Amino acid sequence: MIISNEDELAKLKEIGRLCARAVDLMGKALEPGITTRELDAIGRKLLEDSGAQSAPEHDYQFPGATCISVNEEVAHGIPGDRAIAAGDLVNIDVSALKDGFYGDTGASFCVPPVKREVEKLCRDGKRALWTGLQQVKTGKPIAGIGNAIGAFAKKNRYTLITNLSSHGIGRSLHEEPGEVPTWPDPQESRIMEEGLVFTIEPFLSLGGEWAEDGDDKSDPWTLYSEPKAPTVQFEHTIVVTRNGPLILTLAD
Repeated sequence: MIISNEDELAKLKEIGRLCARAVDLMGKALEPGITTRELDAIGRKLLEDSGAQSAPEHDYQFPGATCISVNEEVAHGIPGDRAIAAGDLVNIDVSALKDGFYGDTGASFCVPPVKREVEKLCRDGKRALWTGLQQVKTGKPIAGIGNAIGAFAKKNRYTLITNLSSHGIGRSLHEEPGEVPTWPDPQESRIMEEGLVFTIEPFLSLGGEWAEDGDDKSDPWTLYSEPKAPTVQFEHTIVVTRNGPLILTLAD
């Protein structure tokens, strides 16, 4: 989507802020013993009380309001009876719609006490996201985002999941400009236009390079890293401007 007026921008800011508030509230509720279903209910209540709908439920009939992925799960984890334990690595991904516009954001959380390398991975996952954000500006190449994140990962001895990309968003959850790579892609030649809306969401890992389905045939949603390794995701929805990225998914 390319924003064409202030009303569109205001609605994108509103849904982006609601998604960010849901992630923030759910993250603060994380503690040993809480189930992923209970966490999901917290996010659902905030969205619905604010007049928003879960995007994965609305668009794809996902069995939950939010995606909650724990430890070996990389993305699209289904909320359920799994209880959070001390030492868990938890990713919370919230996407929603209101008044015809979509927002999408996510963050990974360490439940203390965790291994030092996992704690560092969480910190560096945020740094990887901001490394990508710094490449956003009208007229700059989209490939610069993946190149910068790839250089960051290589320098700090991480890997990137290379089949889970960022994406265009706006009037639908996934739209033009389609997939936006957060890893070096020599075939990416597009240029960022003023007002272009998309997400940036690198998946930084301690060895994982690919996301694949699990062995449970009753669960067509949850993705796991291959090779198996701790993986974090941090995500913002942004608008391209001449002054850099306008981040839509900030809580307040």
